[in-house]
Amino acid sequence: MQEFVLQVTGMMCPHCEANVKKCLEALPEVEKAVPNHHENKVMLYLNHDFNLETIKQAIIQAGYQVAD
Repeated sequence: MQEFVLQVTGMMCPHCEANVKKCLEALPEVEKAVPNHHENKVMLYLNHDFNLETIKQAIIQAGYQVAD
């Protein structure tokens, strides 16, 4: 398992965190997602084979932005 941190903006509350967590954990490559709206980040625990672009697109489709 790999750990990866993404900067995600647009999360304003625990409800936003839950929304991001749900959309990311629905992806097969994401074992666990731990969003933090105070720090604008998501800690990801990923399978070894993952596509970062797929993860970013899931966040964008949920209505949030991924910082580069």
